[in-house]
Amino acid sequence: MNVQAYRFSIAWSRVLPKGRLIGGVDENGITYYNNLINELKANGIEPYVTIFHWDVPQTLEDEYGGFLSPRIVEDFKNYAELLFQRFGDRVKFWITLNQPYSLATKGYGDGQYPPGRCTDCEFGGDSGTEPYIVGHHELLAHAEAVSLYRKRYQKFQGGKIGTTLIGRWFIPLNETSDLDKAAAKRAFDFSVGWFLDPLVYGQYPKIMREMLGDRLPKFTPEESALLKGSLDFLGLNYYVTRYATYTPPPMPTQPSVLTDSGVTIGFERNGVPIGVKAPSFSYYPPGFRQILNHIKNNYKNPLTYITENGVADTDFGNVTIANALADNGRIQFQCSHLSCLKCAMEDGCNVAGYFAWSLMDNYEFGNGYTLRFGMNWVNFTNPADRREKASGKWFSRFIAK
Repeated sequence: MNVQAYRFSIAWSRVLPKGRLIGGVDENGITYYNNLINELKANGIEPYVTIFHWDVPQTLEDEYGGFLSPRIVEDFKNYAELLFQRFGDRVKFWITLNQPYSLATKGYGDGQYPPGRCTDCEFGGDSGTEPYIVGHHELLAHAEAVSLYRKRYQKFQGGKIGTTLIGRWFIPLNETSDLDKAAAKRAFDFSVGWFLDPLVYGQYPKIMREMLGDRLPKFTPEESALLKGSLDFLGLNYYVTRYATYTPPPMPTQPSVLTDSGVTIGFERNGVPIGVKAPSFSYYPPGFRQILNHIKNNYKNPLTYITENGVADTDFGNVTIANALADNGRIQFQCSHLSCLKCAMEDGCNVAGYFAWSLMDNYEFGNGYTLRFGMNWVNFTNPADRREKASGKWFSRFIAK
């Protein structure tokens, strides 16, 4: 059976401008999302709603540092409960977090994403400790929201709740090298496993605990129990596979989440790109099947939705409409990846749905309007059109079995 669905994110500040209930609920924001959800349902489209997509309310950032503080866990839980109360009668699929790895590493490791913190960054920070603290609190916020939903809402609302992780796969640069084989495994553990291990097993990957020592926060027995099994489904955003090769760890006096794994990753081997070279990145469809099989074999084969998969064209105003509409590269990307996804499902991977990123060109988080991921071309030169698309930038479409 084919089902149409849209995945979108709710902006925390749009419904709670001050970040918490005591600051008041913005009923205009509630109305906006009610209208959106109702319109989708009226047209037979199932909403998949992401609760948090890296937009910490500024009030909480100013007051206690956002996800650097354990105080965020309670505020996140209360925010999530507001959404369950107001929208849970119609929303049957909740995603607590989108790519917690990205917020931790880009927001606190290299400072490319808000709040722009890192070692030597303008706003301060510590790239060797803060990313792990932020990731820890993201996981605890997820666990508390899931526990709340299961206890108070799931039975009579009939929904499911999970989270979406970045889905990176790694291949040894030198396939005969034991060091590179270990590096590929370590690269996965320091990106995907960092969050998936606690969600399935209640603890961080063993290699992270061994290599990071006291820089990696520890879960209490109660926290571990709350995290373990806190997924009704796993969302996976898969785009790329990269080569991994062993790199000696940095000096102990210069720790960073960017180098802690002792791995160098890249898209080329001896100058030859991995897979197919595209304008935005090189892609490797077999990696899609490989990462899904790895998750099946090592993480109890969770019910999985591919919540993002796509390729972008770069556009600095020099792409003709005729070339954009031909879209041969995107057709090749989608066909090759769906073929590998079909193979993974035949392997026994428990995949229930697929979202393409994205239905239309949109404002890409760190790249603005210079990347076009859309299956439908959008005229960005029309200011009214630009405002409209920016308001719907988190949409993506899937086909579910």
